[in-house]
Amino acid sequence: MLPMAKNRFQDGPGPSQRQLRVGELIRRTLAQVLARGDVHDPELNRMSITVGEVRVTPDLKIATAYVLPLGGEGQEDAIKALARNKGELRRIIGKDLTLKYAPDLRFRLDETFDRLDETRRLFNQENVRRDLEE
Repeated sequence: MLPMAKNRFQDGPGPSQRQLRVGELIRRTLAQVLARGDVHDPELNRMSITVGEVRVTPDLKIATAYVLPLGGEGQEDAIKALARNKGELRRIIGKDLTLKYAPDLRFRLDETFDRLDETRRLFNQENVRRDLEE
């Protein structure tokens, strides 16, 4: 039997409660900071960015934020602007949260909505709908 290929969702037993809690706290803080325009970058403050999820490594040293600009336009510009301001964002998060170390921030595009659209498209196919009804 061939071993199953690992993807980013199957890295062992899954995130701990602490990782989930810290990830959610970082997500909320990032979303609030971006919504209020607390960053000293006018280009970033003009963008409306949704923070869908934040995943934290087991040692809580790296936080990966999955983000998407409102409407999906300017995705690469948003990632570049966030990366350019990650030091300031990290400082704000470190000040707001009571963690021993502020995690290093990484930003990735949130592709969840694209996968949802693809899933809906598949379920709307005639042969799939017919198989589900039987």
